[in-house]
Amino acid sequence: MITRRSLLGATLALPALAGPARAQGTWPNRPVRMIVPYPPAGSTDLLTRLICERLQQSLGQTFVVENRPGAGGNIGMDAVAKSAPDGYTFGAATIGHFTINQFLYRDMPWNIDRDFQPVSLTWEFPNVVVVASQHVPATTLKEFIVWAGQRRGGVSFGSPGVGTTPHLSGEIFRDRLKLDATHVPFRGAAQTIPAMLSGDVTFAIDNLASYVPVIQEGRMRALAVTSAERWPTLPDVPTMAEAGMEDFVITSWGAFVAPTGTPRPVIDRMNAALREVPADSAVRDRFLKAGGLPLWSTPEDVVARGKAELPMWQEAVRKSGARAD
Repeated sequence: MITRRSLLGATLALPALAGPARAQGTWPNRPVRMIVPYPPAGSTDLLTRLICERLQQSLGQTFVVENRPGAGGNIGMDAVAKSAPDGYTFGAATIGHFTINQFLYRDMPWNIDRDFQPVSLTWEFPNVVVVASQHVPATTLKEFIVWAGQRRGGVSFGSPGVGTTPHLSGEIFRDRLKLDATHVPFRGAAQTIPAMLSGDVTFAIDNLASYVPVIQEGRMRALAVTSAERWPTLPDVPTMAEAGMEDFVITSWGAFVAPTGTPRPVIDRMNAALREVPADSAVRDRFLKAGGLPLWSTPEDVVARGKAELPMWQEAVRKSGARAD
């Protein structure tokens, strides 16, 4: 759904920049490949390109973004895992690869702990509870819950596919409220949004990054965000806790990874360059306009976050009965 290509500025095929970064070591001395395991123009693709644009400036080398979508990102991640661990291939992994896919797919071609070296957390954004302004009269989450509970035949919620955080967020919401709600999977927000605007789908708890334009236009009404605090670009929209639903903090997040065996000096230098991203106010502003927030962490923090969230998503998959193979 994200089509705001203008945020990216110049193409990523920028000439290599000379400067101190190159003088500090031999890596990188040729273009670096960044595999995005999702289609172009989606949230992961857009935010990854913003980061890579900044990395080109700090590391003085071209970053080539390669989209390898399919199977919930498994195809692209498999390509990363099987790449030479020479520091010239990285992957834009997401929360699904660290915590969800292993419970959705019986046969995984890779193992997140065995086949990858984490580099740093890179971004996050919340999901947002949204309804079509024309079809749903509720203006608050509490009003929506009452209205949905009284609907003869129940309600429906859309998502960009089985096992995604929007799907599982909807399942947690439905289960918590014992709501008569049917899941309707789509290929992405580009299909979910028209279905909601036409009245075919009642609501979604979908990635905020995909819904910013239609919320700002007034065609969609945001009832709550799933972050722990209010989101900077939607200061009037309450958190789930503020809206009356405790213990519903869910954010989608990403992390850069490299194939296992990649030299630690390369990981450390990439991590240091990534640390500059959230510190750059211009980049941070562009992230916020796109619906995301840039992050940095140690490689160890990436592993810790994935392990901490694993039980919640395992339980969500179990209760939903979702399978993707």
